[in-house]
Amino acid sequence: MTEDDPTDEISDIEDRIERLAEIAERCRKYILASKIAIGGGAALLLVTILGVFGFGQTAALGSIALVLGGIVSLGSNISTLRQTDDAISAAEARRAALIGSIDLRVVADAPLKLV
Repeated sequence: MTEDDPTDEISDIEDRIERLAEIAERCRKYILASKIAIGGGAALLLVTILGVFGFGQTAALGSIALVLGGIVSLGSNISTLRQTDDAISAAEARRAALIGSIDLRVVADAPLKLV
């Protein structure tokens, strides 16, 4: 391989895309968990306010904390997911440009194999 051969860089970019895809998947899982925390905290707060099970003030404060923590986690992970998706798009564009710069040979010019 020569110094002008972009195959090593393409391989590095593909590795980076894989790592970024794993980060994006992890963010999606945290986003789901955050939504569950927000819903669970809201439900617990509603149950506490209505006094259905006789939970006290501690449960009310805990449910508020759960809702707020879920909102913070949701916002943070959505932001990280957007940044990761932008980085994946940029890496894929760079990879496509490198692949486009390779002088490819047409396989149809190769001699046919005897069957």
